[in-house]
This record gives sequence, structure tokens and C-alpha cells, in this order.
Amino acid sequence: MGTHRSRREFLAGGVAGLGLALMPRMASAATFINIATGGTSGVYYPLGVALSKIYGAALPDAKVSVQATKASVENLNLLQSGRAEVAFSLGDAVADAWNGEKEAGFNQKLDKLRAIGGLYNNYVQIVATEASGIKTLADLKGKRISIGAPRSGTELNARAVLGAAGLSYNDFSKVEYLPFGESVDLMKNRQLDVTLQSAGLGVSSIKDLATSIPIVVVPVPADVVEKIGNPAYIASEIPANTYEGQKEEVPAVAITNILVTQSDVPDETVYTMTKAMFDHLSELTTAHSAAKGISVEKAAKNLPIPLHPGAERYYKEVNAL
Repeated sequence: MGTHRSRREFLAGGVAGLGLALMPRMASAATFINIATGGTSGVYYPLGVALSKIYGAALPDAKVSVQATKASVENLNLLQSGRAEVAFSLGDAVADAWNGEKEAGFNQKLDKLRAIGGLYNNYVQIVATEASGIKTLADLKGKRISIGAPRSGTELNARAVLGAAGLSYNDFSKVEYLPFGESVDLMKNRQLDVTLQSAGLGVSSIKDLATSIPIVVVPVPADVVEKIGNPAYIASEIPANTYEGQKEEVPAVAITNILVTQSDVPDETVYTMTKAMFDHLSELTTAHSAAKGISVEKAAKNLPIPLHPGAERYYKEVNAL
């Protein structure tokens, strides 16, 4: 009897020990939260840093990190491959990823993507140096332009907007695929005439440019927006005095940004992150004024991918679904 008991105790102890050995590994798999953002001079990055602090407080056992990336397309691919848990992306890129649009940089349908919620609008901001003489989209022909990192959300926007205006990359004397900050540096040095940046209003790169040299914000008329033929693109305006020297409201095109996660992230984790974000919106607006456009009433509506069940639970609780 004694032998049986000791063997049973040994087995029980072994199973318990195995459980203990597995527990930290299983727990840690669920508690890494990597937030994929964009270039450090854009809007995604400062908002990602602010979100990491909010998530860190709401999920004290989680290891939260922030990754600077080439933005939308890279971010969505990182989510699908399990190398990010949260990411910022433009709505049109999210739709392309869900549909597996090869031209947009998605070789297959990214079926793990789930929405946390819609955020603020991005504006496709086309800004020229006053010295270039550019005032309209037609004036861009033959000029030197930067259109964002290759296959970034900004570059996809550039293709759509310039195409609707009857322009192709061949119409420019020089096309650079650079992040916002580098594009602005080249403009200050007179090596570029114009930059196209898809970002929240008041993006630091354009603010920096406008305080350094005289600029012109090039209008994108509503009829050009209509020709894009994609409901993700909305005719809008950049309000007067958004940037130094910009005295009047300028017609522009807007696209909703979406905070995205993936299906492997536990429901409870996503619920906690969604609730924490809306409970601490003021901290996001302190990080960047673009976050003033985030509202819980609109966040769960008109999304091109399914909501994550954890986020859905939160919106139902606050009657926003």
C-alpha cells in the first residue's frame, strides 16, 4: 500500500510540477503586447506610446512594447504573422488586407485581423514649398515629390489620389519613397518640391516644415475624391490655421484610421484594452491632437473587418453597438 501511495503521490507531484513549469510559458504568451505604429515623426507613433502606458496600467502583468514601422501594410502583416497584438492602420489598407489585394502588398487574405475600433480621420495632405509655384494638383506635373514608404498606407493613398487627378508617378521629375521627417528635411534643403503625407491634422512633420519655410497646402477637390471610387475616401477639409501660413480652409480627402488586433489575442485582454483606451482618451489627446477625433459612438461602425469579441463586449456594455 505504501508503495502505491508514494507512486501516486510522486505522479501527482510530477503532474503539478509539470503544470507549474508550463504555467509561466502559457501566461507569458498571452501577456506580450507589441503595438505596431509608424514612423516616429507621424501620428501613430506618439499615440502608440501613449496607448502603451494606458495598457501597461490596465494590464499590470503584461509586457507592452511599441514598434516603429513603415505603418499600415507592414503593421497588418505583423498582426497576421503573430508578431504584433495591436496595430494602427488606414481603413482602405485594412479592407485590402481582408480581401488579399496583391497590388496593395497582401499576398493572401489576412484572415486573423479583428477590429478594436475606428479612431480619427487621416487626411491626405499634399504640401508644397511656396518657392515651387505649386497651387493645384495640375501644377504637380514635372515636380519632385515624396509619397511615403513603399506600399505604406500613405503610398497607397498617393496612388489613389494622384490617379484620380489624372497623374501617374511617370509625370514627376523625381519620386522619393521616404518617411515624413526625411521628406520635410529634403524640402527645407530645396531638394524636393512637394510631399504627400497621410496623417492626422497637425502632424509634427508638416508643422515643422511650415515653421521653417513658406508652404502651400494643395487642395484636393470633392470631384477628384469622387473619382477615386472607394467609399473609404471621404471629401473633407483641412481647417484654416492648421499649419502656420495656411490662412484658409483647404478641400482635402479623409480616410478613417482603425486600431486593429488579431484573433489569437484573448477576449479578456482585448476587452480590457478597449475599455482602458476609452477611459483614458484625454491621455491620447495630450499625446497628439488628432486623437480628438476618436469617439466611442462611432468606433464600432462602418468597419471593413469583424470586431474582436472582446471589443464587441465593451461596445455592447456602453450601448455603442
